[in-house]
Amino acid sequence: MKSLKPSMRVVMAVFALSLSACSRDYIFEGNEYSNPMTVNRIKRLYEARDACLAKNAVPADATNSDVASIAKAVSLSCAPETDRLIIASNPDRDPKVAMAIRNDTDQRATLYVMRAQR
Repeated sequence: MKSLKPSMRVVMAVFALSLSACSRDYIFEGNEYSNPMTVNRIKRLYEARDACLAKNAVPADATNSDVASIAKAVSLSCAPETDRLIIASNPDRDPKVAMAIRNDTDQRATLYVMRAQR
């Protein structure tokens, strides 16, 4: 069998290196989301936050409250659950991630309040 030409060796080396680059998260430490225990913990924290929002959601009455203000109150009542979720899913303490999770909490609270009105 013939040996590979030098150009073919380069192509094979680039191919092998590109495949290993795809799995670098499994090789190097620091990727918290490749750890199934961390992923499950974050999933449970999302579920706890959503359960709190569902439990505290009340329908808006037509006389003195609107959906947005009730949703904000519901969101604030579940702040401990939201804070635990932020701490677990944001180990680098990125303010953008924290703000995104808080915005998601506000949006979900609005949905739960709207569902409670039915």
